[in-house]
Amino acid sequence: MESSSPAMRCNGGTSAKLSAPVDAGTNITAVWKQWTHQQGPVMVWLFKCEGEFSACKGDGKGWFKIDQMGCWGALNSNDWGTAIVYDKLEYSSRIPGNIAPGNYLIRHELLALHQANTPQFYPECAQIVISGSGSALPPADHLFSIPTYAPQSDPGIMVSHNSFHVSSRG
Repeated sequence: MESSSPAMRCNGGTSAKLSAPVDAGTNITAVWKQWTHQQGPVMVWLFKCEGEFSACKGDGKGWFKIDQMGCWGALNSNDWGTAIVYDKLEYSSRIPGNIAPGNYLIRHELLALHQANTPQFYPECAQIVISGSGSALPPADHLFSIPTYAPQSDPGIMVSHNSFHVSSRG
């Protein structure tokens, strides 16, 4: 998916009919039926909805990252966050314990970097209702707009080396 597409936001900007209750401070796990790429980061974002989910499209500067796993080895290795998804078909993140309760969109983004200079974004969202007694929200300088947070030319999403050959893990 092109990084400037509005579909980057949340499943094309449509609201689901279901939401899941989540307690602040607990883990939430995203599950995939399949995933075929082992090179790239995993990022988890939240967006606080003002009001009902039917009116919450995730537009504007309101997204904040709560988790990420990038590369912990060589670029041309399988030591990436998406390798965890490849192996387990799931990824767990902790909802901040001090976050203000309310309706939120949670967005899991897998960024496949298995081909040089051809980043492929795979975002999925869900609606969650966070409960708890916290009041924290991130400051304005930690809020981002999606899709504009990562232009296609951003060096953080481009793998610009000449050869990116990775063997499959067994």
